[in-house]
Amino acid sequence: MKKISFITIMFIAASSLASCADMRREPVDIARNVVSQATDTVNRFSSMPDLKGFAEYMPAARGIVVLPNVIKGGLMFGGEGGNGVLLVRRANGSWSQPAFYILGAASFGIQAGLQNTEIILLLQSDKAIDAVIDHQGKLGADAGITVGMIGAGAEVSTTTNIGLDVLAFANAKVGLFGGASLEGAVLARRTDLNEAYYGMGAGPRDILFGNAFANAQSGGLRAALGAE
Repeated sequence: MKKISFITIMFIAASSLASCADMRREPVDIARNVVSQATDTVNRFSSMPDLKGFAEYMPAARGIVVLPNVIKGGLMFGGEGGNGVLLVRRANGSWSQPAFYILGAASFGIQAGLQNTEIILLLQSDKAIDAVIDHQGKLGADAGITVGMIGAGAEVSTTTNIGLDVLAFANAKVGLFGGASLEGAVLARRTDLNEAYYGMGAGPRDILFGNAFANAQSGGLRAALGAE
């Protein structure tokens, strides 16, 4: 019950921040926009010298979460949230169709301002993938999912990143990346976007590992990841 309540609180906080620009848009349009922006984020991260570690770690990734717009803001009490997509690498090396998720996190302390950051999570283990798909994964040591956060300009150390379940790469679009942490953040599935994009009954595991659901609009994103 405590876990369900926590996820609910995080989902509400994330939705409040992520929905400001989506209030008058249909879910299918929101979903297509997320995929389009995720494609831009992948292409940008692949070409940014400051995030060269992203391309180096991609070949070993078991899955990827792309969050093109994570909005963080607050005064004393803060929150961050944003829609994104999860894809997994299939047995033949190709990338799956994207499943829609939303990131939510809350924080306390002396803080003020607004930040818009694009984040890519490279899932390095099956445990990390299962945590997101089956348990709407809470990230952080207390959940048994270790996360390494790397911002633009930060050096990537192969030795210190050994054994991490998730490698997070961040690029601030508005404001400054100040060593942000995803400790305690939750990734919750967006059933409304999944069904708007693929059709009724489309769930994350069927989207990611099955063949019943597909959307040609995701081709650009999959191509950017090397699936086409």
